[in-house]
Amino acid sequence: MEFPAASAHRRLVPWLGLLLAVFPSSLPIWIPPTTAQLSIASTFAAEGQDVILRTRNSPPGALVLMWYRGMEMKSSNLIGFIPLNLNQYITGPKYSGRETAKLDGSLIIRKVTPSDLGLYMVVAVLPKYQSAIGYGWLNVYRPVSVPTLLASNTTVTENEDAVVMTCYTDESTINWLFNAESLLFNVERMKLSQDQRTLTIDPIRREDAGNYQCKVSNPISSIESAPVELDVKYQ
Repeated sequence: MEFPAASAHRRLVPWLGLLLAVFPSSLPIWIPPTTAQLSIASTFAAEGQDVILRTRNSPPGALVLMWYRGMEMKSSNLIGFIPLNLNQYITGPKYSGRETAKLDGSLIIRKVTPSDLGLYMVVAVLPKYQSAIGYGWLNVYRPVSVPTLLASNTTVTENEDAVVMTCYTDESTINWLFNAESLLFNVERMKLSQDQRTLTIDPIRREDAGNYQCKVSNPISSIESAPVELDVKYQ
């Protein structure tokens, strides 16, 4: 398989043209690496946003920048490449219609989706058949959904009862609120499950009366559950 305009680039980088012409999809391509510490700045974005993957420590004198999905340098993973002296972006099999490589070494992905999450690789092709290879990770997040907080009992008696509250959510970052402020844990009477989703208070004291909420978050958003009011009876 030969990518469009590959013949034009042969005059500038002869071996690269041959590489693109041969390019069997099942055969990884290897270029001897240099010692340059090329990398991609890992980043995150909200679903639907545009994101820019930026390179760091790009080596001087690069002839071509090649962008891949994943960590294998093979044709089926190629997003596209840009010969720096032509400023012409040539796409590969992993091009979705939303990626654009730029002369400054960055890759723009428009309107990211969860399918864009993962590892990216950039290869800077250098003179004398050398290269620099860098990697970076893109996370894509959706706004968090409102969690549901349920309690085993909302009317309890001091020093007699225990309460178990469970926060139902798919998020992994959970914080607990008491009267709209961060809950101050009493380590002798309060326990959190390992996944932070379940709060146990045993035994209940009168100072535990009030409104409880769980708050879930990810790097782009956060939201609280509806409050659960705990009523503590005492003599």
